[in-house]
Amino acid sequence: MRIAMIGTGYVGLVSGACFSEFGTNVTCVDKDETKIAKLHENIMPIFEPGLDKLVENNVSGGRLEFTTDLTEAVKAADAVFIAVGTPTRRGDGHADLSYVYAAAKEIAEAMDGYTVIVNKSTVPVGTGDEVEKIIRETRPDAEFDVVSNPEFLREGSAIEDFMRPDRVVIGTESERAQEVMRQLYRPLHLIETPILFTQRRTSELIKYAANTFLAAKITFINEIADLCEKVGADVQAVSKGIGLDGRIGKKFLHAGPGYGGSCFPKDTLALVRTAQQFDSPLKIIETVVEVNAERKKKMAQKVIEACGGSVDGKRIAVLGVAFKPNTDDMRDSPSLDIIPALQSAGANIVAFDPEAMTEAKELLPNVEWKENSYATMEGADALVIITEWNEFRLLDLKRVKELLKAPVMVDLRNIYNRQEMKDAGFEYSCIGRPKLEV
Repeated sequence: MRIAMIGTGYVGLVSGACFSEFGTNVTCVDKDETKIAKLHENIMPIFEPGLDKLVENNVSGGRLEFTTDLTEAVKAADAVFIAVGTPTRRGDGHADLSYVYAAAKEIAEAMDGYTVIVNKSTVPVGTGDEVEKIIRETRPDAEFDVVSNPEFLREGSAIEDFMRPDRVVIGTESERAQEVMRQLYRPLHLIETPILFTQRRTSELIKYAANTFLAAKITFINEIADLCEKVGADVQAVSKGIGLDGRIGKKFLHAGPGYGGSCFPKDTLALVRTAQQFDSPLKIIETVVEVNAERKKKMAQKVIEACGGSVDGKRIAVLGVAFKPNTDDMRDSPSLDIIPALQSAGANIVAFDPEAMTEAKELLPNVEWKENSYATMEGADALVIITEWNEFRLLDLKRVKELLKAPVMVDLRNIYNRQEMKDAGFEYSCIGRPKLEV
């Protein structure tokens, strides 16, 4: 079996490398010559734990290769995966499908014999129909099927998610296409991974429904955290209390500064727009989008309050700017709202992130970047934790206190124990937990 993966972004590169690990011959295609040249040198365009080693092993094993030549890759392929970006379209919030449709046309022109075209990108309901139409119009003589196969990869643990997923969803009613997809995912069937075959439109909707549900769960616990602060309750205990209910589950019940990243913001907005287009509005998700956007903006005020009501002229140390740990992804990160708001209030920001600073420097001007956690703290009036990287979880509190001008910490991820912070002499502010006076 040979496949072509169109796009070497997050989804395409991880999926291609993992398929090759299963023993499939994979050619990853990208128009970006610089990116392909770097991949030939085993320089990854993204940070994902273990990805560089996985790519290196499978390139060495002859199962994985990279090229800018789409035509040759597609001609040789039994299945072609479309894994290009579907960013939010400017102006209306819909998913921008221009890259998907352009890829479909190029694939149609290059196909040689029966081919399964797989939409791996996250796309709105009906996109598969349009891809099929484009291919049919471009190549009326072609033998092909269009399949929906959404990804469910979490940044930071994507390889494990691909190798041991909760489920695989495949949208097609073609028995011939189903057999090709069964062969591709056979290694997962052997470990009894549920493989769900559905209609194509159903498969497309499953991905959006899953992400919007998780976004709603995050937003729910964030609003409960706000209530906890008002009534003197502990959101972590509330999360545990409701998460032990098997009908609810404990995952995605961690209060914080709001969701970000490459999926939830654009997928919630795209589903809202699709629902409006079909005159079936999703009021719950509309509210989730609104509440999350407001929450990220409110986090700066929390820092200001912890600093006595003003940060004008103050030096604020920030740990973590990526939207979550174990990734360098800055897309819709809460830091992109929090840091500019603090700067607008007069703060001078000094920051560190283990992986995201290269991208962050382009997005967050006038920030002083440091080489490690402790360097950010020297002479700062307060320390703010935005991203819960492991190396921030066990800071030397004595050293932190000595470096800071004032012992003020704002923990937007609740990674520290309130009593320990009080005993260490910190003015400690967190999310959804009662403050203990020093």
